[in-house]
Amino acid sequence: MVRPAPARLISSSSRRQSRRIVNGIMLGLTGLATLLALIPLIWIIASVLINGAPALSVDFFTQTFAPTDVGGGGILHAIVGSGILIGLASLMAIPVGVLGAFYIANHQNTPLGLAMRFGTDVLSGLPSIVVGLFVYTIAVAGHGYTAFSGAVALAIMMLPVVLRTTEEMLKLVPRSLNEASLGLGAPVWKTSLVVLLPAALTGIVTGIMLAIARVAGETAPLLFTAQGNNVFSTDLGQPIAALPLVLFKYATDPDPVRNTQAWGISFIIVVFVLVLNIGARLLTSQRTRR
Repeated sequence: MVRPAPARLISSSSRRQSRRIVNGIMLGLTGLATLLALIPLIWIIASVLINGAPALSVDFFTQTFAPTDVGGGGILHAIVGSGILIGLASLMAIPVGVLGAFYIANHQNTPLGLAMRFGTDVLSGLPSIVVGLFVYTIAVAGHGYTAFSGAVALAIMMLPVVLRTTEEMLKLVPRSLNEASLGLGAPVWKTSLVVLLPAALTGIVTGIMLAIARVAGETAPLLFTAQGNNVFSTDLGQPIAALPLVLFKYATDPDPVRNTQAWGISFIIVVFVLVLNIGARLLTSQRTRR
């Protein structure tokens, strides 16, 4: 005589089946959400490539501004200007951000450490146009638009990204390394410089790359500070061109040649930001494997 399956076995099998169904539904929903999140990115990249491809040429990268009746020229002055602004901003923000992160990591619960962390969080949430207006008030009003003031605005925006990323990377360094160095008699500053910094260097470089990507396409603060111009310039005391500024100017120009060039600049900025983000991801994955 065949005995019926116990009620407990039936109940357990039913629960397992229910969990499989729910798990399949949730996996499907997360996959759909991922696809929906990728659609805008793919759409943007395709749009800037299709519309900007006609403007991409050797002359576009090697010539400066010219009237549209002779071809429209290129954006060499804007590429050099962006390089100067980002480079100078990095020189200002990276040392301050890294040193500040070391202080916070070593003094997490002190009043100054807590105040620095709170201030960094607030600063990272400020709109870029507010930063531009602030720098305009203290450095531009009464003095004139300069490349240096534009670099200051970008440095303020880079600072919280560098600081918080460096802090998080320092937290991942095993405390045993820090304690061993201190136990051997090394001072705190030497331990930070010789032990902690090399151990967290990959993560710090990742944070720097993300900070550069953060400011690479900013236009609002540069409108208040660097202003931009149509000539090739490396003078830090004068207005200077930048890719976002030229993009804004060309996009609002009624000439279709300028509009096409604006799409070309958009493609360059998107590719630059993508490369930096992909590089940061590769560095992060490399650190994780190690």
